[in-house]
Amino acid sequence: MTLPPPIATLRPHQWVKNIFVAAALLFTLGEMGGDPLSHTPEMLRVAFAVAAFCLASSSIYIVNDVLDAESDRKHPEKCNRPIASGALPVSKALVLSLVCITTSGWLASQAGTEEGSVLLVVMGYALLNLLYSLRLKHIVLVDVFCIAAGFLLRVVAGAFAVGSPISEWLIICTFFLALFLALCKRHAELELLGDDSGSHRRNLREYSIDFLNQTTAILAACSVLTYAMYTMAPGTVERLGSGLIYTVPFVVFGIFRYLLLVQTRGGGGSPSRVLLGGDLAFALNGIFWLLTTCGILFRGN
Repeated sequence: MTLPPPIATLRPHQWVKNIFVAAALLFTLGEMGGDPLSHTPEMLRVAFAVAAFCLASSSIYIVNDVLDAESDRKHPEKCNRPIASGALPVSKALVLSLVCITTSGWLASQAGTEEGSVLLVVMGYALLNLLYSLRLKHIVLVDVFCIAAGFLLRVVAGAFAVGSPISEWLIICTFFLALFLALCKRHAELELLGDDSGSHRRNLREYSIDFLNQTTAILAACSVLTYAMYTMAPGTVERLGSGLIYTVPFVVFGIFRYLLLVQTRGGGGSPSRVLLGGDLAFALNGIFWLLTTCGILFRGN
């Protein structure tokens, strides 16, 4: 389905990344117990936070597309983006970006608790990504660390919206997983662009397939290990029980499947599309993980 240019330039398929905002809610509801519907205020605040991140990220996507319009026209896939193709004028795109970030700020202001300000986190996220678009994405390794930081901010905002502290193990697991996905994306870009990669983004020539294969393997192991440590941590077992350890196989399969897609099938260029069903086995595994996790967390409710 072809979306109208103003909608397409928001990249709604990328909003799936903001499920990380809801991570704290899922595990906190399991800890609180009772009927999940009795925690409507927490769920509403998290919904506001998710929407705020969706609009904030879309606002930055628009700015990024305006800045990269010339280089995007040389890219085999990005040349079809509304701004690069000329389907959406730059002036209208910038007005849309301003509307998105303003609305995002209002939504975030409704999501904060005594635990922390979601508005400050969202504005920090927007500033980080603006700096990324202007300069940081051209610095090797700094670019992928900025992406990972964005995912960390999502998790922190979700914890603030729920009003509950989040496990340090879950924080570090999110960081490793986000860094893994960012480097997988660089791998996919190198595979797609080949010798022309440097002309699209100059820091791509400083990466190599061998380096990316090694680092993604390390980060895959770190992600699995830290998630397993989270499920076995005394605080987790005390609050949620020991059952979460049985979700580890789904995490291992998901990461291995993603590595397979990246290294042998040319996948990984868009993690969002994979999450949205671009690979059936990966999508089904994610559903089974979610169902198993919810079954464990809410078994006594």
